Amino acid sequence: MSSISGKTVLITGGASGIGKLMGERVLEEGAEQLVIWDIDEANLKKTTEEFKSQNFNILPYLIDISKTESVIETAKKVKDDAGAIDILINNAGVVVGKNFVEHTHRDIDFTMSINADAMMHITLEFLPDMITKGSGHIVNISSAAGYVGNPKMSVYAASKWAALGWSESLRIELEKLGKDLHVTTVTPYYINTGMFEGVKSNPLLPILDPDKVVSAIIKAIKKNKLFVRKPFLIKLTPLVKGILPTRAFDWFGGKFLGVYKSMNGFVGHKERSDE
Repeated sequence: MSSISGKTVLITGGASGIGKLMGERVLEEGAEQLVIWDIDEANLKKTTEEFKSQNFNILPYLIDISKTESVIETAKKVKDDAGAIDILINNAGVVVGKNFVEHTHRDIDFTMSINADAMMHITLEFLPDMITKGSGHIVNISSAAGYVGNPKMSVYAASKWAALGWSESLRIELEKLGKDLHVTTVTPYYINTGMFEGVKSNPLLPILDPDKVVSAIIKAIKKNKLFVRKPFLIKLTPLVKGILPTRAFDWFGGKFLGVYKSMNGFVGHKERSDE
C-alpha cells in the first residue's frame, strides 16, 4: 500500500483535464505539496489560484516538456523548491487526428516528444532520488491505443506503444531492486475531457467519465496496482488480440465495435491537449 498523505506529488499537464482532477484528488488525500507542470499559462495560473484559495501548497511551473533542456532545468528548480518527488504522474499528452500521410514532420516530432520521450526524460530526473530514498511511485498515462492501431491515430498510437513498453520495462527494473518503488501504467480508452472531441464510440466501449478514471488511478496508487485498464473490454484486448488472427481482430475491433471509424468525426483541440 502507498500513502498519498504527506507526500510531494508532481503532475505533468496538471492544469486541466484529468491532470487537474488528479491534482484535486491527491490534495484531498492529504498530499503535502502538489507540483504542477503545464504549457498553458492561463490554465496554470487559474488552477494554481483555485487550489491556493483552498489553502493547499501548490508549486506551478510553466514548461514545454518537448524541450529536454527545459525539463532538466525545471526539474532542478523543483528539487531546489520542493525537495524530492514522492509520486510522479506523467500525464501530459497530445494528439494529432490525421491520416499519417497528412502529418507534418513537426506533428511527428512533437507527438513523440510529448507522449513518449518527455516522460522518460522527466522520470530520469526524479527517479534517482526515489531510489536513494528507497521509495516512490511513478504513474505513466499511456492509452488503449498502446495496444491497438487505429486510423487517424498512427503517430499517437506509436507514441503510446512506446510509452507502454518503456513503462513495463521500468516496472520490472525497479522491482528487481527490492525497494518500495512502484510503477502504474494507465491504458484508458477515450476520456471525455475534450482531447478527443468529436469521436464516436460503440456502447460496448463507452467514452470514459474523467472522474471515474481519476478515482481508478488514485486507487491504483494507494494499492500499488500495476495497471489501470478502462473500460472492461480493454482488459481483454491483449488476450483477444493475441488469440485472434489479425483479420479476425480487424473485423471484431474495427467493424463490429467500430473502433477503426471512431476518429472519423474527430475535432479535438487545434494544437494540443492534455489527457
